[in-house]
Amino acid sequence: MTLFTDDDTPVSPAGGGGRVAPSRRVVIGWVAVAVAVVLALVLALAPAPFVIEQPGPVFNTLGTDQSVGSDPSKDAKPLISIPGKTTYPTSGSLDLLTVSVVGNPDSRPSWLDIIRAWFDPSRAVQPVDAVFPPGTTTEQSNAQNAALMVDSQQDAVAAALNQLGYDFPQAVAVKQVITGTPAAKVLKEGDEITSVNGESVKSIQGLRDLVAKNGTDKAAEIGIVRDGAASTVSLTPTRSGSQTVLGIGAGMDYTFPFDVKIQLDNVGGPSAGQMFALGIIDKLTPGELNGGKRVAGTGTIDNTGTIGAIGGIRQKMYAARDTGGASYFLAPASNCDEVTGHIPDGLHVFAVKTLSDSLKVLKAVSGGASTAGLPTCPAS
Repeated sequence: MTLFTDDDTPVSPAGGGGRVAPSRRVVIGWVAVAVAVVLALVLALAPAPFVIEQPGPVFNTLGTDQSVGSDPSKDAKPLISIPGKTTYPTSGSLDLLTVSVVGNPDSRPSWLDIIRAWFDPSRAVQPVDAVFPPGTTTEQSNAQNAALMVDSQQDAVAAALNQLGYDFPQAVAVKQVITGTPAAKVLKEGDEITSVNGESVKSIQGLRDLVAKNGTDKAAEIGIVRDGAASTVSLTPTRSGSQTVLGIGAGMDYTFPFDVKIQLDNVGGPSAGQMFALGIIDKLTPGELNGGKRVAGTGTIDNTGTIGAIGGIRQKMYAARDTGGASYFLAPASNCDEVTGHIPDGLHVFAVKTLSDSLKVLKAVSGGASTAGLPTCPAS
């Protein structure tokens, strides 16, 4: 027989020595705990509306198309090759860096994965829509990134050859005309844009800057070459979000004096431009730009050598140190807001705006000179 006190707590009868049966409240409490645990596990394993960015493979532009640490017994090709031109021995590394994305709109990481990533400084949590815009499939996103990679390789070749003093045709061309914009009535695909209001256009960024300078309150005089004939057309730029635009998609057309082949599959985006350019310069010039040391970096580049901001720079700094073993890192100055306060221990980060800035850093590193006077991102 089991007795209950006034608060329903079970007690044994005097001298009984038997087992005490759990009360109804205790049973209900334990059931509630079990249900809560199950619900927590279900929630933890449920897909989250986020993806995770983490350090990806590292590739040495002076080496092969295999990532650092890959099986050397597998067939590999030089990442950069320049057939028909004299090239020079290199050593150390000029590493390009990648970011791996865990998850996509069709297969998202769990909440448990997201929580773990939040506490890992080498990883970042991003809304899935920020990485994969709504209406864009994973396949479409991959195709867009592949196209950006091809363009960045061409821009890197142009930047390197310009830095080395080669002369070759290069032009800003109309690749797409947007229906319903000012450009639709006066510009055509294939037009070469040579000037805006009499100022020469040498790059896509240069075109953007001149259009922004003109503004939307007056017509701009656009110098073009169409079918070999030069002319000037007049059109008034318009606003698109925060930008002043003509209503075209512009791209660069190059005729290089010799072939530069870049072999890198399954990597997309424009952020390897700076390191491609440095790798090309190193191969085409005597000596070693890096002094045989391991140097990593990132940044878009245009044909004039201007280095631009990229995404995932925190992840790339960890990849540079942990996978590539680099001690020196070339970061776009425009990314300093993301670099400051997040530099991994042991990594020396330099802020660069142009290819010439990067070459100054490499000259100091290779010669063992002090780097104290070189630009860095502000301390936190």
